[in-house]
Amino acid sequence: MENRERLGSRLGFILLSAGCAIGCGNVWKFPWMCGQYGGGSFMVVYILCLIFLGLPVLTMEFALGRAAQTSPALMFQKLEKPGQKWGIWGYVSLFANIALMAFYTVVTGWIIYYFVKFVSGSYELLGFGAMLSSPSVNVGYMLVAVISSFVILSFGLQKGLERVTKVMMIALLILLVVLAGHSMTLSGAKEGLKFYLVPDFSKIDGTVIVGAMNQAFFTLSLGIGSMAIFGSYINKDHSLLGEATNVIILDTFVAVLAGLIMFPACFSYGLQVNAGPSLLFDTMASVFNNMAGGRWWGALFFLFMIFAAMSTVLGVCENILAMVCDLTGWSRKKGCLISGIVVAVLAMTTALGFNVIHFQPFAEGSAWLDLWDFFVSNNALPLGSLIFALFCCNKFGWGWDKFLAEANAGSGMKVRNWMKPIFRYFVPIVIAFLYIYGMLHFNWK
Repeated sequence: MENRERLGSRLGFILLSAGCAIGCGNVWKFPWMCGQYGGGSFMVVYILCLIFLGLPVLTMEFALGRAAQTSPALMFQKLEKPGQKWGIWGYVSLFANIALMAFYTVVTGWIIYYFVKFVSGSYELLGFGAMLSSPSVNVGYMLVAVISSFVILSFGLQKGLERVTKVMMIALLILLVVLAGHSMTLSGAKEGLKFYLVPDFSKIDGTVIVGAMNQAFFTLSLGIGSMAIFGSYINKDHSLLGEATNVIILDTFVAVLAGLIMFPACFSYGLQVNAGPSLLFDTMASVFNNMAGGRWWGALFFLFMIFAAMSTVLGVCENILAMVCDLTGWSRKKGCLISGIVVAVLAMTTALGFNVIHFQPFAEGSAWLDLWDFFVSNNALPLGSLIFALFCCNKFGWGWDKFLAEANAGSGMKVRNWMKPIFRYFVPIVIAFLYIYGMLHFNWK
């Protein structure tokens, strides 16, 4: 792509990449998965998955994006050898990013709704179930998330996405530290921290490991090109293993602090830590209902959540937009309009799936959200990460030498040749094994 847009600074790249990674995966999904899978034991496995699986795949995504200088839709086609068919995954990546937004924008809408309720002071009767049963709330606030995102993106990469994300990320980190510090003063902080940070290794089984891997890929948006697009917007001043490490450290910092906010609060007020997806909403709303100054602490908490969620929505929607524009030649503004409409229409399935469109794809109580999440989290992310590893590290793909040259261009931490077995063999074998195990043990009905 000629005259390709660029990010204005290295800080912008790190905050933007981390912003795409930091989101509902950190502060909605991570705490409730941690609660359901045993607290500290899940945390240990999750961090190991980030280091040995997430870091290599993220480095590969950045390298492919920077080398191709195009969106994931055309990235494989540009780098593959003549006659190869790796480019098919580019089209799967486009659909997977749209599928992610088909439920992620609805969850973001829920967060905006709770923030509005706390700011207005009408939060005492808030209920997760009551919110889900309201079509107007689900659709209306989802549209707020979708429309605001594509309006911001229409202003361009630096003036729209980078400028807004920088402000949101800095505000997010400040709010996070303030809220975590407040939670440490609660009466149940000691018990909450013990559950959260002290591992019980007897609770670790195959299901916990699969859940930790899927969560690592989900929180980093790996495998579907959501990170590769930012690699295409940067120069070769810095090597990519170090940049990937910076992003993962920032992402993990937010996830860990999110747990430090929630678990002491749960133990202080006798609430269930394994409440599942409603943990962020019903549980935390109950906490603030019982807390002195709860209205304003709740408003701060859900403002922080908006920044976290919207940073991901903006990052993934930028990826969708870039792919659509590369495939069609449309201008950024036209691409925003059409992409926004498509995302909003598909997100209607999730928004109405709890109240109007009664569809149960899996076990009792599942809905459209679970189907979209199953496609993205259980399939597209791990399979896409497997494809990245195979493509980057083998002669039948791009090849290790080309990957190494791209990843190591610039100053900073380098990928060493002794790491080749980890990238080439360990990563794809572990991903394939855990993917098959996860499919065999998935709660289909």
